[in-house]
Amino acid sequence: MIQNAKIHFNELGTPVADAFDDVYFSNDDGLKESHYVFFIQNRIDERLQNHDREHFVIAETGFGTGLNFLNAWQQFDALRDTRKVKRLHFVSFEKFPINQADLEKALSAWPTVAHYAKQLCSQYPMALKGCHRLVFDNGNVVLDLWFGDVQESLPQMSYSDRGIVDAWFLDGFAPSKNPEMWQQSLFDEMANISRKGATVATFTAAGFVRRGLIDAGFNMVKSKGYGRKREMLTGELNNVTDAKHEKVYFTHAPRTLDRVAIIGGGIASASLSFALAKRGRSVSVFCADNEFAMGASHNRQGAVYPHLQADFTVQSEMYAHSFLYAKRLYQQLLNEGFDYAHQWCGVLIQAISQTVAERQTNIMDKATWPDALLRKLDEQEADQIAGLPTGHSGLFIEQAGWVSPPELTQAVSAKAASLKSMDTHFNCKILNIEPTDSGWLLHTGSEIFGPFSDVFVSAGEHSDGFTQTSALPLHGVRGQVSHIQASNNSMKLNTVLCHKGYFTPAHQGEHCMGATFDKNTKSRAVTNEDNQINQAQLARFYGDQPWYQTLGEITGAKSAVRCCFSDHLPMLGEVIDESRYDHAFGNLRKGKHYDFAQLERPHEGLHVFTGFGARGLCSAPLLAEHYVSCLLDEPRPLSERLNEGLHPARFVIRGLLRKER
Repeated sequence: MIQNAKIHFNELGTPVADAFDDVYFSNDDGLKESHYVFFIQNRIDERLQNHDREHFVIAETGFGTGLNFLNAWQQFDALRDTRKVKRLHFVSFEKFPINQADLEKALSAWPTVAHYAKQLCSQYPMALKGCHRLVFDNGNVVLDLWFGDVQESLPQMSYSDRGIVDAWFLDGFAPSKNPEMWQQSLFDEMANISRKGATVATFTAAGFVRRGLIDAGFNMVKSKGYGRKREMLTGELNNVTDAKHEKVYFTHAPRTLDRVAIIGGGIASASLSFALAKRGRSVSVFCADNEFAMGASHNRQGAVYPHLQADFTVQSEMYAHSFLYAKRLYQQLLNEGFDYAHQWCGVLIQAISQTVAERQTNIMDKATWPDALLRKLDEQEADQIAGLPTGHSGLFIEQAGWVSPPELTQAVSAKAASLKSMDTHFNCKILNIEPTDSGWLLHTGSEIFGPFSDVFVSAGEHSDGFTQTSALPLHGVRGQVSHIQASNNSMKLNTVLCHKGYFTPAHQGEHCMGATFDKNTKSRAVTNEDNQINQAQLARFYGDQPWYQTLGEITGAKSAVRCCFSDHLPMLGEVIDESRYDHAFGNLRKGKHYDFAQLERPHEGLHVFTGFGARGLCSAPLLAEHYVSCLLDEPRPLSERLNEGLHPARFVIRGLLRKER
C-alpha cells in the first residue's frame, strides 16, 4: 500500500519531508526557482509556439506539492493567444504523496497560483498506487499522477517505440538525500520514453547525474543555477531508443480520427464521444433506439462502485482507478450544471455468509486498498451507516453511490456536444459496415452514411452483429431489476446494500432490487418470475428485518442484456482478423517471441469498444480516455498489463502461447 508522506513545516512555513530531511521547495522563492530551473531551462515557452503536435508532454520525477505542475499550467494559460499547442499533458511520479490537508496548507503560500491550486486540491487523489488521471479546463490540461516508486512505475507504463515525453523536470529530493531514485535505471527509462529532441533540466549539477544522463543518450551541459546555486544541468535527447513496453501483438496503431462514427447509445458510446470531443474531434453517433441509454444503461438506479479483490489484480487495478476517474468526472458534470439523479451515499457490501465474511477479512488483511477507498464495518457500524438494521457486517465504499444511468448518459453526451459538434441519429439501426477506399460506409437498409475514417462499434450485446465483428467471443447476460414501493420505514435506508444483488435507497418512492443473471441470452423481455426471484433473494438476507416486512408491491421492472467476455474484462481496440494473427505470430506456439511475420490489418479504422458487463458506469469513462490516448499517441492512463488485458487480440495470443490454436 502507498504511504502518505510524513511532513512538517519549518519556521519559514516551508514543508519538509521527515524521511528525507529536505524541503519540498526553496525557502527563498520556490515558485520562481521552479519557473527558472524547469520551465525556462527546458525552453517550454518557445516550444509551445512551434511544436509538431497538438499536445506537449512534460514528465516529472517527484510531484511533491505540485508546484512545478501549477507553474507550468499557469504559464500554459498565459500563452493561450500565441501558442500552437492546444493541450498540456503533465506526467508526474511520486513515491510518498502528501495528504490533502498538507497539500492545501503548502500551496496556500502561493497566492499567484491559487486559482490553479484550488482545482488541483479539489481533484487530488487518495494514496492508491498506479496512475490517477486528473483533467482540467475541459481536457486542455491533463495531469497523470503515478503514485509509487518511479523505478517501478516507469516500467509499468504503456507506450510505443515512438516515445511520448517532450520535456523532463528531473526533480525530487537532492541526490544525497534520496540516492535510491537517482540511478542509471531511471536515466535509461527516461530516454526510453522520450521523443527525439526531448529536453531535461534538473537543479543538481552532480557529476554522476550528468554522466548517467549522457550514458542514457542525453547531450548534457552545465547551466547557470538559480539564486545561490551556482550550476545546474540541462540536456537534450539526440536520438530515440527502440525500447517500448507495448508488445507488437498488443499495439494500437495511431490514427488521426478526423471523421468518426460511433455505433451505440449507452454509457460507453457517451464516454467515447466525450473523450473525442475534449480533443476537438466531432463525432456522428448512431443509436438504434429513440433516445440514449435504452439498453444495458437504462436501469432507473445503477450502483457505481469498483469490484475489488484482495490482491492488486488486473481487474482490481482497472476498476479501482476507473471508479475514481468516473467519480471525478461525474462530480465535475454536476458542478457544471449537467444534472442527473444520484446519491453519493456509499455502497455497503454485506457479509451475507461465512464464506463472504472470510473473503472480506482476507481483503482487509492484505491491506491492498487505502481506507479512503474501502473500510471494514462490524454489524453495528454497518447498521448505523445504513440507517436501519441489516443484520450483517460488511465492507463500505464511502465514495460510491447510485446514479440514474439514462440521465447520466444524457449528461455525458450533452457535455460532449457542448465541446464539439455531435451529429446524433436516433432510431437508426446500422445493419452493415462497408469498407471503401475513401473510408467506412454505414448502411441502414434505406440510407448510407459516411465515409468515415474511423468507426467505433459500441453496441453492447449487438456488437457482434456485423460481418467484421462476428467472431467476437462476447456473450449476453440478461438481468432484470425490479421496482418495489418504499415504506416510511424503508425510506430510512441511507446507502446501497449489496448482497448477492443490490438494493438502493428510495428514489421517487421506490427502491430498485435485483438483479437476475441469465447467461447466454439476448432477450430483454420482462417477466413476473424474475420479479419474484429478486424479492425472494432480498427476503433471504433481510426477510426478518421490520423494514423489509413493510415494503409495498412490485410496481415495475427493467430488463437488459449485459455484454460480457469470458474473462470479465471489456474489450477495446481495432477489430482483428484471427487467422492473420495466427499466421503473423505463429512462432509463439514454439515459445519464440521473435521472427514474427508482418501482420496484415484488413480492418484499419474499425474499432470495438464493448463488453462492459454490469459495470460500464464505473469503467467506461477511463477506458475511453485510454483508448483515445493510444490512438492519438498521447500518454496513456492505464498500465501496460491493463492495455494487454483489454486488447482484442488477447484471446488469440493466449491460445497461441498455450498451443491451443
